Amino acid sequence: MDHDLIVGIHSIAEALKNPERAIYEIVATEEGIDELKKRGGLKREEIPMDKVRLLEGHALQEEAKKIYRDLDMEFNRVPSGIFMLVSPVNILEPTWIYTQLESRIPLKILALDQVTDAHNGAAIMRTAAFFGIDAILISAKGNFGLGPNFARIASGATEHVKIVRCSALPKTLSKLKDLGVTCIGLSEHATGDLQKTAEKKSICLVLGAEDVGMSHAVSRVVETTISLKPAGKIKSLNVSVAAAIAMEKIFGEAD
Repeated sequence: MDHDLIVGIHSIAEALKNPERAIYEIVATEEGIDELKKRGGLKREEIPMDKVRLLEGHALQEEAKKIYRDLDMEFNRVPSGIFMLVSPVNILEPTWIYTQLESRIPLKILALDQVTDAHNGAAIMRTAAFFGIDAILISAKGNFGLGPNFARIASGATEHVKIVRCSALPKTLSKLKDLGVTCIGLSEHATGDLQKTAEKKSICLVLGAEDVGMSHAVSRVVETTISLKPAGKIKSLNVSVAAAIAMEKIFGEAD
């Protein structure tokens, strides 16, 4: 795919601020442009009006439907009367992480093992941006995928957190360990303490799929596993909620 379709006011606003994104076209109603200025915190001069194509509401939805079809995606009604076509988000190779680490640059890394639900992935991405995570590491197979709905839920986070895709997550995590990264897995069966990891410089928090957790191959690589201890009757959490709590404990207190 040679372009990304972005929907959602905040996602569009953040993409407009990203110098790495080439803006191809903004399709909007007059009200959509007003919403972008108001809710996106943009001044009119910050919106490339030469790229804007104004349409009435029904025509905009029909145009979006065609683009969704071209992208082989299920159509969802575009919110706020605006969408944008931009250059694709840059998916990096693991060598980007290795280079940073070899240069003694401490990193906050999040690795997602078989997290395939786009809603969970986008929610995790948004929280990662909140906590200043440098990169999210995913496998080439068994990942959540990107798309307009992902961008909308991530609320602009894809512009601030690097996405790194590897061919084999266990092998990549092993390399990270060799470069001095502490790899911590979140598991309901663990007995480790979240608080004890805060002093580490470079940390990779590893999260598994909601139903099965981390794969056996990944579990064998991580050096520490920790869990979230329930204080009430419900013993489990949605993976995106668990991710948020774990990030607050590990990365929120590390500074």
